[in-house]
Amino acid sequence: MRGVVFLGERQLELRQFPDPSPGPREVVVEIRASGMCGSDIPPYRAPRGAARDIIRGHEPCGVIVARGAGVTEEEAPIGRRVMVHHYSGCGACKHCRVGYTQMCLYGHEVYGSTTHGGHGDYILVHPYMLVPLIDELSFEEGAAVSCGTGTAYLALKRLDVSGRDTLAVFGQGPVGLSATMLAKAMGARVVAIDFSPERLKLAAEFGADVTINPAQTDPVAAVRDLTHGEGAETALDCTGQPEARVQAVKCAAIWGRVCFVGEGNTATFDVSPDIIHKQLTIYGSWTFSAVGQAECARFIADRKLPLSQLITHRYPLEAAADAYRLFDAQTTGKVVFVRS
Repeated sequence: MRGVVFLGERQLELRQFPDPSPGPREVVVEIRASGMCGSDIPPYRAPRGAARDIIRGHEPCGVIVARGAGVTEEEAPIGRRVMVHHYSGCGACKHCRVGYTQMCLYGHEVYGSTTHGGHGDYILVHPYMLVPLIDELSFEEGAAVSCGTGTAYLALKRLDVSGRDTLAVFGQGPVGLSATMLAKAMGARVVAIDFSPERLKLAAEFGADVTINPAQTDPVAAVRDLTHGEGAETALDCTGQPEARVQAVKCAAIWGRVCFVGEGNTATFDVSPDIIHKQLTIYGSWTFSAVGQAECARFIADRKLPLSQLITHRYPLEAAADAYRLFDAQTTGKVVFVRS
């Protein structure tokens, strides 16, 4: 089978790998869609010496085609459409048992990062990683839910976003755009913040009430003006950038709630005036559980949200170099590899 491997320094290769064969308690999924995520960009840009010889991609969605010994028909019926929760753990500790295998007490694998992922023809997984893909969603939409959109959904749940809230979303990549769309469905007034005019246009199409380009307007001042000087009840940072994290905290109101989902980097806060004296609650939210992944898909389908519009570009695996070159420019919505 084929698989996309990052070589480092914005280079990649479509390599041949042996077709996977399921061992005991393993399942083979034929990939029909595999999304790109902002967290792919650091390893794509990394020096060549840091590259790993693994198939990339951690948003897999496809069809079960084989199962190994000990996997029952009920767990993995051949032909079932599935999303993949892209982590594996021991399967027995308290975190694994509630679907948060990325928090396994005994260590975890991240598919597409530490072991073979979804940018290939097939992926070999464990049955507890399978999340049925409901009929109302396409494979492409299932791939989006399998990381970026699911991450946004669980972060909004952590923030308890509702119609009472103004929500400032820093970053309008696939996670931030998903947050904008989902938060509107939850009733919030959404302020979308990004440097990319293309992404701000998409945010407006997804229902953002206000769009802000920080290169032109101070987002903290703009949020305060919008809220009569009080600040936003909720703020979400999807960028991972230090300045945006600080701005998310500064724009929050007294008793506000702030959530960080963007990975990497550090940030320095003026703790007393910006956090303690405002009595802020700050959350970290790391993707989602397998249960939360299914819940996100159902939320989208029941409310008929236009998740397909998040996907602005589709490519075959053969065009992986062009696809990542485009995604690296950080002006698109979701970019997805598709297989007919």
